[in-house]
Amino acid sequence: MSSDENNPQSGEPSRKRSGSALHMGPRKKAASSNPLILHGRHFGRTVFALCNYPSLLTGGILRLEELQDSPIEDYPADVRREHRVFMELVDSYPGLLERLTAGEEEDIIHVGDLIGKGASGARGDDTKTLKSAVLEWLMPRGQPLIPPLSRNIKSDRGFNHDVTGGLLCPAGLDWSNAETKQSLKSGETAVRGDQWPMFLYAGYVYDPDAPWQGLLRSDILICGFKHVFTSPSSVEKEPKATRSGNAYLHGMKSVTKGSLAYIATQVRFSLSSSSVFSRTDTVTDSENFYHSILDLLEDPDEIEEVADLMTWWTRRIFPNSSSSQRSISQNSALSKIREKRAALRALANADAN
Repeated sequence: MSSDENNPQSGEPSRKRSGSALHMGPRKKAASSNPLILHGRHFGRTVFALCNYPSLLTGGILRLEELQDSPIEDYPADVRREHRVFMELVDSYPGLLERLTAGEEEDIIHVGDLIGKGASGARGDDTKTLKSAVLEWLMPRGQPLIPPLSRNIKSDRGFNHDVTGGLLCPAGLDWSNAETKQSLKSGETAVRGDQWPMFLYAGYVYDPDAPWQGLLRSDILICGFKHVFTSPSSVEKEPKATRSGNAYLHGMKSVTKGSLAYIATQVRFSLSSSSVFSRTDTVTDSENFYHSILDLLEDPDEIEEVADLMTWWTRRIFPNSSSSQRSISQNSALSKIREKRAALRALANADAN
């Protein structure tokens, strides 16, 4: 984004869009008293994190006018995603769309700034707490990390440490190979955000012939998710929605695609040697990584695998909150009702044919 796009005070007010809103805006200190800021914290964690909200809102309002003459299917894929995020945002906050459509340019930008403050504030808080928390999840319980890592200094992480390097090593590369290890450590082998690391896979095992197997099902991701959404103390306990957890406070009862991509991005950054989360950091390439995870999770060609993945996650994080995904006890009254209904439906279908 240009500096003008991120500074609504420069120039005359205008609703003209430029570039995609689904990229990070400027870093701003967050407050927490305004309801829009609180909503931004949860929306950034669960729907879309790396976003320029003033641009998202101004662009979305303009697009609503354009869609009266042309369907959203006529727009490029990146614009369709941006509009989907815009609609999710206005649908998730009662009265927001009416407020935006009735407001002036300055009002829309002000609302976007407040939501953006919440999202960036939550991201900063999670980055800070995960920096030290992730060290507890690197080794099996009771085993020391050798050499130890500092909780406050990250320069020895990333490819500079054997354990974090192995977790960040791109799937398909062999971290045990001395040449590969040295090439990654020196930076000779540059790692793009869409080269996914081993820590995304269950057991940290990648099968190139079955790339979906174990993807986004690792223990370290589960720990990161619980830490952020159900409370840090829940990492070592049975999963439940604690009253102090972010999920409970916002009525969250299932894992979303956005929340999974967000946690993967946060854990990846916590393992890296980079000290500041920035979209311009070409070493971590966090924004590209985040988008690549979302691209997969939103790909209609992968709908079956993604549905299975999201069900797997929700059962582990919210086992008591998703009744539609719980199995029904055998011989219960509910099971008998379902069986009878199925039999009647089958009989009706047979008669119709």
